[in-house]
Amino acid sequence: MKLPAAVTEWLAQHGHGAIVSSSLAAGGCINNGTHLLTQSGACFFLKTNSHAPAGMFAREAEGLAALAATASLRVPAVHLAGPDFLLLEDLQPAARAAGYWPALGRGLAKLHQHTSPEFGFAHDNYIGSTPQPNGWLADGYAFFAERRLGYQAHLAHSRGLLTADEVAAIQRLAARLPQLVPPQPASLLHGDLWAGNAIADAHGAPALIDPAVYYGWAEAELAMTALFGGFPPEFYAAYAAERPLEPGWRERFGLYNLYHLLNHLNLFGRSYHEQVMEIVDSY
Repeated sequence: MKLPAAVTEWLAQHGHGAIVSSSLAAGGCINNGTHLLTQSGACFFLKTNSHAPAGMFAREAEGLAALAATASLRVPAVHLAGPDFLLLEDLQPAARAAGYWPALGRGLAKLHQHTSPEFGFAHDNYIGSTPQPNGWLADGYAFFAERRLGYQAHLAHSRGLLTADEVAAIQRLAARLPQLVPPQPASLLHGDLWAGNAIADAHGAPALIDPAVYYGWAEAELAMTALFGGFPPEFYAAYAAERPLEPGWRERFGLYNLYHLLNHLNLFGRSYHEQVMEIVDSY
């Protein structure tokens, strides 16, 4: 494969030489992923997207750095970021080891213990390829209403995916968040934690990839773990043993996941419309 010139230069400068072999990674509906083996024997993971939105890979690199700084769960080290690529440590995923799910639960609870006085993040970033506004707000209800539900709903309306009445229904639901969601601190979140972004490293230990980092409600993170495939009961039990959960936490999953379903509506089209409106109508 043809590497970005900056990647070739970086590999040469750090003594890794040329690429010996490369193989495409599975998945990748937004970006392309490639495992690289170099002459030095070192392995790397290269994400590329010739049509990447401005700053997308730089923002991902910042998110990975924020997660790594907590020493809660392993994430790939960032080697180099460019406008259309991100060069990462290759975690060389293997089968999950015994105790993987409890370890992931404990690690995520540790991550969520890192809090901020306000909701948001130092920079706006992306959830998939959709912009994710992260301007700081002290009020978590206003943050989720405006920066999450409202932003996605208006984007969907502008693309002809929601009617004005449907947007108004989402806004009415957002206005009721203080009655529906218990007070929570602003915890550091991975931000896009579905089953595909929780992997096992070469030793079978839990690791996280592809973040959309911000400080938000920890329950919202747990909700997404149940959205596409779901995590097993031992994950939630281990999490709760480290960081107790408020009564009714599972019943609130649909409300939080409305954000991600709206994003999927914007990314992939009307096949997600029914799920979005089912949640809205249920409230």
